[in-house]
Parts: sequence; C-alpha cells; structure tokens
Amino acid sequence: MAKLVYLILGGASGTLARYYFAGYLYQKLGTDFPFGTLIVNLSGCFLVGFLSTLIDDRVLLGPGAKVFLMVGFCGAYTTFSTYMLETSHLVMGGEMFKALANIFLSTIVGFIALRLGILIGQII
Repeated sequence: MAKLVYLILGGASGTLARYYFAGYLYQKLGTDFPFGTLIVNLSGCFLVGFLSTLIDDRVLLGPGAKVFLMVGFCGAYTTFSTYMLETSHLVMGGEMFKALANIFLSTIVGFIALRLGILIGQII
C-alpha cells in the first residue's frame, strides 16, 4: 500500500512539475520550437541518471524513494528519461543492436504511429 501512495504522490508531483515548468519555458522562449518539451525531456534524463546512481549504485536512498522519485515523479515528468535509461542499460550490457532497435522503434515507428493515429482520427 505504501508503494501505491509513493507512486500516486510522485506521479502527481511530476505531472505538475512538467506542466508548470514547460509552460514557464514556453512563455520565456516562445513556441516557434518545442523548447518546453525539449528542456523537460533533457532535464528528466539528467534527473533519472542522477537518481539511478544514488539509488541503485550508491544505495543512498531507499526503495520508497525509488518508487516516489524515479517511477512516480520522473515517470510523470517525462517518459523520455525512462526510455533513455533503458537504452543506456542495453548499451552498458553490450546489447547495441537492441539499443539501436529501441531508438529506431521508439522514435521512427512512434512518429509513424502518431501520424497514422492523426490520419485515422481525421477520416472518422
């Protein structure tokens, strides 16, 4: 039950952080380029890398903190950071083909799926 509470609180916090931080960035930098999303994704990648080291490698934070911070907060803040962490784990494990496949499938096939969804939505 405690894990669920950590997950809910972390997720709500990450969602709010993303919404307000990206909104602030768009106000300051404009909307001609998706800087808000880009900076949220990059900061999320940094945060996941930093937290994974503190939690998994150095064991400075406990399992509750991992659920709250990495799964809840970072998961809601940006899934891009999780995508990058998982790809990094594949590279570190010597699975370069799988890492490249993950990059290709997530980015290129994901974009195709998005465009297909838009097309079908327009047809209906």
